Amino acid sequence: MRKPTVLSIINQKGGVGKTTTVINLAASLSIMGQKNLVIDLDPQGNATTGFGKNNSDENLNIYNILIKRVNIKEVITQTKINHLDLIGSHVNLSGIEVETANDSNRAFLLKEILSAEKNGILEKYDNIFIDCPPSLSLLTIMALVASDEILVPLQTEFFALEGITQLVKTIERIKENLNPALKIRGILLTMFDKRNKLSSEVDREARNYFKDKVYQTVIQRNVRLSEAPSYGLPCVVYDKNCVGSKSYFKLAEEFVKKKQIESAA
Repeated sequence: MRKPTVLSIINQKGGVGKTTTVINLAASLSIMGQKNLVIDLDPQGNATTGFGKNNSDENLNIYNILIKRVNIKEVITQTKINHLDLIGSHVNLSGIEVETANDSNRAFLLKEILSAEKNGILEKYDNIFIDCPPSLSLLTIMALVASDEILVPLQTEFFALEGITQLVKTIERIKENLNPALKIRGILLTMFDKRNKLSSEVDREARNYFKDKVYQTVIQRNVRLSEAPSYGLPCVVYDKNCVGSKSYFKLAEEFVKKKQIESAA
């Protein structure tokens, strides 16, 4: 029986292309024929609006699923892209840390909800992508506990590798205490500027440190990637021929190929 792979897109730094990657990788894979679900676990709700959906819906959002007010079946909505569904966010998510303070099991809330439906409503998906907030907060820990794998967007800028060592330590702690099966699916270099010497240096250092975990595909700086969310569309739909879209389609192909190689091994 096929089970979906749950992937968290994570980096505790903001502005590294995390939500852009969630939206465009999921959309690219869906256009290629895979079935995908995006869960927007960031209280800012950018992945929700990036798909043209409302992030101020008081009822149908991931927060109400976590506090057991609604069922996951009620909250999944279709996007404008075939094979791509969404569970939207809401600003109320930012209060969940305080609201669950007395729950010793709170790190497992999302895992339990997803596990209960892996043979039900979620069974049809190939991938479930979780867009994490830009911090190592309870929401991020919930996502890591619920995930099989993580994908880390790493901007090719100063301090990028410094921040990632802290993230790696957090991942190791989660593996040790809460989710031993968690693994890094890949490191994705974003905001790459080939005219900038620093981009090439970060690229080289990342590949030396993480070896084959770093995707061959890099996401170049591209104004279309920033424009697309304001139209409520992934860039791969908004302008499929721009540099950014071509990079994400290429990433999707590499993503699938890597998975096939791992499955065959």
